[in-house]
Amino acid sequence: MKKYNLNHLRELESESIFIMREVAAQFENPALLFSGGKDSIVMVHLAKKAFWPAKIPFPLLHIDTGHNFEETIVFRDELVKELGVQLIVGSVQDSIDKGRVVEETGYSASRNLLQTVTLLDTIEKFKIDAALGGGRRDEEKARAKERFFSHRDEFGQWDPKNQRPELWNIFNGRKHVGEHFRVFPLSNWTEMDIWQYIYLEDIDIPDLYFTHKRKVFVRDGVILADAPFMMKKNSEKVEIMQVRCRTIGDISCTGLTMSTANNLEDIIQEIAATRVTERGGRADDMRSESAMEDRKKEGYF
Repeated sequence: MKKYNLNHLRELESESIFIMREVAAQFENPALLFSGGKDSIVMVHLAKKAFWPAKIPFPLLHIDTGHNFEETIVFRDELVKELGVQLIVGSVQDSIDKGRVVEETGYSASRNLLQTVTLLDTIEKFKIDAALGGGRRDEEKARAKERFFSHRDEFGQWDPKNQRPELWNIFNGRKHVGEHFRVFPLSNWTEMDIWQYIYLEDIDIPDLYFTHKRKVFVRDGVILADAPFMMKKNSEKVEIMQVRCRTIGDISCTGLTMSTANNLEDIIQEIAATRVTERGGRADDMRSESAMEDRKKEGYF
């Protein structure tokens, strides 16, 4: 690891830890949004550092679509057990059963959009006033508009044109009853920063991120994992490929990458050479040019 990269990563680490401590100081009932992906895993690692030797002072909050990769759930449960922290799980299936959302049908059906209602219901149920997320500004143009402290109104909605200034790292967490904040300590990190930090700190990640054999099929140029709930067209044939996840989400919308990267050094080299964005294989982002911003305005992650 080059010296200037090391200094850069330590500066990012310090900034993120400062923000997490601000959240603990300003809010009464925060939670850390945990998906089992690399960004939320780094968030947990930073939280451990921020409050050591005490335990992380807030629960992990996972919105379970019911269509997750099994490896993600196993990793989540083992991490929670190791940390000894509370885990809050919001279930999309419960939202469907209660009639809060209607499950999509058809070949492109996904539960990804349905997570918004489940998330907002869970935030309201547990009176969460600040939800720390692993969003980064380099991921997607809508995420680039977020502040560190991102205000949500009483309906959980976000107004990108009406955000509070954040001068000299002064964060305003004032809110009215029923409102909450999304907080993004990783805002200034890039995908490469995340991978270099995982390498530097020797952080455990799910095996999904390394190359492995998996049953997949190709749809509209995107490699998707096969699963019992994935409807396939007659022209879509299941085959076994050597793939890995670059980003982890609901199986129905997570595009896989053909890869031979089986260690962190290989992943870093692969990311450095690629010209495809991290979310370039996410089917949910392809529904429209403003898909992410529209979802975020409604309360998405």
